[in-house]
Amino acid sequence: MSLKTRLTPLRWSVLRMAPGFRKLLTTGQVGDGREAAVVDYVLAHARAGDVDDVLATIDKFAYEKSMLINVGDEKGKLLDAAVRRATPALALELGTYCGYGALRIARAAPTAKVYSIELSDANATNARRIWAHAGVDDRVTCVVGTIDDGGRTLNALAKEHGFASENLDFVFLDHDKRVYLTDLQSILDQGWLHPGSIVVADNVKIPGAPKYRAYMREQQGKRWNTTEHRTHLEYQTLVPDLVLESEYLG
Repeated sequence: MSLKTRLTPLRWSVLRMAPGFRKLLTTGQVGDGREAAVVDYVLAHARAGDVDDVLATIDKFAYEKSMLINVGDEKGKLLDAAVRRATPALALELGTYCGYGALRIARAAPTAKVYSIELSDANATNARRIWAHAGVDDRVTCVVGTIDDGGRTLNALAKEHGFASENLDFVFLDHDKRVYLTDLQSILDQGWLHPGSIVVADNVKIPGAPKYRAYMREQQGKRWNTTEHRTHLEYQTLVPDLVLESEYLG
C-alpha cells in the first residue's frame, strides 16, 4: 500500500474522530464504537498467542478502519527501546485504552509484571480480551481507576499488587495529558521510583503536555535526564509530536 493510499483515508479518520475528543477525557472512548470494533477485529484476524501478530493487527485496523489513540507503530518503537533500556521487573502504564501500549511493554520485557491504570471499565474489558488473545494476561493487569482518585488506586497498587519503595522500574504516561505532571508527582511521593527508573511520556506536543515538558526541562541534570524524541502523531506522518524519555536521577 502506497503512502498516499494510507494517508488519504487516515486524514478522514482523524476528522471523524475530532468530535469525540471531549468524550475521551470523560469516558476514555471516542464514542463511535471503534474501541469495541478493534477487539472483534483482533479476535477474528490475529493469531492467538502471537503478540507480534496481535500488535500488527491493531496497527492494520488503525490504518485501514479507524484511527486509534494508542501510541502506534512509529512511536511504539521508541517505547520498545526505552523498555529494553530499563529492563523492568515491574512496569506501570497510565492509560490502557485498548491495551496496545501495555502489550508492547510486555513484549519488550518478557519477564516483567505490567500494570495499567484505566478510568474506563469498558476499555479495561476490551484490553483484557486482547491480552488474553495475545497470551500475556498472566502478567499484564488492568486496574480501573485514576492516580488522583483520593488514594484508592495508589493504595490498591501498594496493598494488592506489591508496589513498594524503589521497586518501580518503568512508567509509561499515555492518559490525560493535563495530569501528566501531577500524576508523576504522586508516584514520586510514593517513593516507588529509584535512580535509573525510566518514564516515557507520549503526545507531549499533540495534544500537548506543556507543564510536564517545562518541568522536565527545568529538572534536566538535577532530578531527571530527559531525551526529547521528535516523531509524529500516531498512524500518520503529517502532524509532528514529541515523546519524552526521562531517566530518574534520584
